[in-house]
Amino acid sequence: MKTLKYALLLAAMALSVNYASAQSDDKGTEDTSGEVIALNKEDFLKKVYNYEKNKDSLIYEGNLPCIIDFYADWCGPCKKVEPVLKELAKVYSGKIVIYKINTDKEKELAMAFGVRSIPTCLFIPAKGNPQSTMGALPRETFVKVIDEFLLK
Repeated sequence: MKTLKYALLLAAMALSVNYASAQSDDKGTEDTSGEVIALNKEDFLKKVYNYEKNKDSLIYEGNLPCIIDFYADWCGPCKKVEPVLKELAKVYSGKIVIYKINTDKEKELAMAFGVRSIPTCLFIPAKGNPQSTMGALPRETFVKVIDEFLLK
């Protein structure tokens, strides 16, 4: 599986990114219901990463590793990934959180993270550097990334 280094902002790609846990009132409030959670910008800033406040470093706002699916309703490959992520949200409930961001509605988030192709999935471990992939991944690949990267 090809993985790409995650870029915070297009303008900040050359910066070295420090990945650390944030001390936030919202920490530990991840939804562990086993559902894929739709995020808007406001929720993203609280639950994942406040890129307006922390411009030079990625400070993950959650405690559980997460997957962020950047998608669009009209996208065929995105529709193939959706049931896989729904199933995995149930299987890994309480261990990871799976979010989705509609790139048509949240254009600023897509631009901020350099999303140019959908689906794009961003894998954020509780500690360590995030990785991203483009394209519709099969279930087996998601399971491998979850088990070997997010939960290691």
